[in-house]
Amino acid sequence: MEGESFGEISPFYRKRVMIELAFWQRKMTGKQPLGNVWAKNIQTKLNNLIPEKVHQAITFTIEKMVKAVLFGAGYTTSQPKEYSSFQLREAYVKRLIETYKKTASLEGAVTGAGGILMGMADFPALLAIKMKMLFDIAAIYGYDVGEYKERLFLLTVFQLAFSSHKHRAEVYDRLRHWEAYAERLPDDIDSFDWRTFQLEYRDYIDLAKMAQLIPVIGAAVGAVVNYRLVQQLGTAVMNCYRMRLLNEK
Repeated sequence: MEGESFGEISPFYRKRVMIELAFWQRKMTGKQPLGNVWAKNIQTKLNNLIPEKVHQAITFTIEKMVKAVLFGAGYTTSQPKEYSSFQLREAYVKRLIETYKKTASLEGAVTGAGGILMGMADFPALLAIKMKMLFDIAAIYGYDVGEYKERLFLLTVFQLAFSSHKHRAEVYDRLRHWEAYAERLPDDIDSFDWRTFQLEYRDYIDLAKMAQLIPVIGAAVGAVVNYRLVQQLGTAVMNCYRMRLLNEK
């Protein structure tokens, strides 16, 4: 398929999708809410209280886990799917996102109840859940995740979903003009800007996830935060594939 034939789409459903896409695009390119600035200031203060070794461990884990999941053989087995209509594709995508949200919520509750050590284990576990969801969604939309640049597309979607407001516009522009951008991508994954990716992702989730390490409330926090993070990623990947498939320019 590869973005050329995604099945029939009714005028009504196309209009609905285009409206949802327009709202999402506005969110990606709009001005930064004042609340985000306030949250970032709190986040910075919290980060300063956390030992540097902990930050280094999280950053290292993010890079290694993302590389392992994106380029490990076990995560490249999803084959492109064929459906009679675009609406049916998205029905399967939405159901899949709901399943992964529940899985991530349960995982967050279990690790959150275990204190600091179990809470730290949540980072790689949640990363694996989110990356596997991206692979499965790509296959439903008809794309071959065995291709190197398609996996880089998923990595960029991941980056968009968890970027700061300042960095988001740049990443969004890459995805909006993906075909042209992909032609300039290096063939070596180590040439990817891992430092920016790690810092953006880590900083984005620190404020929410650090509360998961707090005894007593950790389980509840872990369940809710994981649920919302997966929902956010699901929304991002759906709209990014919509841009490609519906030729949004």
